[in-house]
Amino acid sequence: MLRGGGNRTGAAEWRARRDRVSPLGRRLARGLPVGLIVIGVLVDLATPPQYTAAPFFSAAPLIAAPLYPLWATAGTALAAAVSELLLAVYHGVQDYRQSATEVSTVVVVALLALVINRVVRAGEARLASERDVSEAAQRAVLPAPPARLAGLAIAARYVGARAGARIGGDLYAVQDTPHGVRMIVGDVRGKGLEAVEAAVVVVGAFREAAEQEATLEAVAHRLERALRREGGRRAGIDEHESFATAVLAEIPAGSRSLLRILNRGHPPPVLLTLEGGLRELVPSTAALPLGLGDLDGRPDRSDETFLPAGALLLLFTDGVTEARDRAGRFYDPRARLRGSQFSGPDDLLDVVVEDVARHTRGGPADDMALLAVQRPLDIQGPSDGASPR
Repeated sequence: MLRGGGNRTGAAEWRARRDRVSPLGRRLARGLPVGLIVIGVLVDLATPPQYTAAPFFSAAPLIAAPLYPLWATAGTALAAAVSELLLAVYHGVQDYRQSATEVSTVVVVALLALVINRVVRAGEARLASERDVSEAAQRAVLPAPPARLAGLAIAARYVGARAGARIGGDLYAVQDTPHGVRMIVGDVRGKGLEAVEAAVVVVGAFREAAEQEATLEAVAHRLERALRREGGRRAGIDEHESFATAVLAEIPAGSRSLLRILNRGHPPPVLLTLEGGLRELVPSTAALPLGLGDLDGRPDRSDETFLPAGALLLLFTDGVTEARDRAGRFYDPRARLRGSQFSGPDDLLDVVVEDVARHTRGGPADDMALLAVQRPLDIQGPSDGASPR
């Protein structure tokens, strides 16, 4: 659990812990091939001639292949082969066939390690290129919001899944409108370019509707229609399965202490106070995702709650809550964040992203979109004493 005190620095504390541990592990891993060669030499010198240290020399270049660049892998392979050959000469060749077999085994494995190194590097380059393209597409769809909007502090993050995973349809948007600051965090069904296209539709419809519609319910209805049109133009099964979970939120222009939330089948946001308190904003009425509203028939209804001065609102997609550790346990932001204090939205998102990576030991299996909004202490509105409905 993330526990904070009065001078808590959030993400800086996590980075300090990471930096104390990670370099040691990296140094040990990168030093292993050299260590195996040294151990092989010592074992060979300390045992009778009929015993061989060839397994140590063979393992060294194989371990170096995914860790080292080509020149370092080649150097490790050469050192392993030369060590085996020199030790054979040192002991005196008593069985030429055995010695030749041991030396040739090390040489063949060394050459194989060079091939593996090239394959691994080519795969890494391809994945890096794919991720670069995916991230560029996401930046085009989800530009970074301004750090301050209508007096509120804003921060957003999009974190891609582990290397090799297909790009998803996670989305966020925040906008200052005549009706107040409105925001959305959502997740379109599916993966790949079709999901990105649908996310573009949702974000575009939100930006237009947020300006024009008087209520969150009307905004949700516009998004519903936009997704139905998107599903109707697709062929096959997508025509019936184009939907998106989403949370819509609004801080009205007339009162900075009021927060409205409309949830359409999405993980509930959480509200964190300056004192470390945390409240999950569970909807009073369950609703189906956007695009499936005709299966329910009930009208949308937003919930209102009090937004304390200095409080942080955190919205996120299910890439956060469905992130699992090695034992299969899901990441629980309520348990991990309760009792913690943060210096602002950026600090909060930095901590969550790094804590999810720590929980999963390497990053989530699904994309994550996160949006944090803070009502500063100095904002006072005419209805700041209002209580939630």
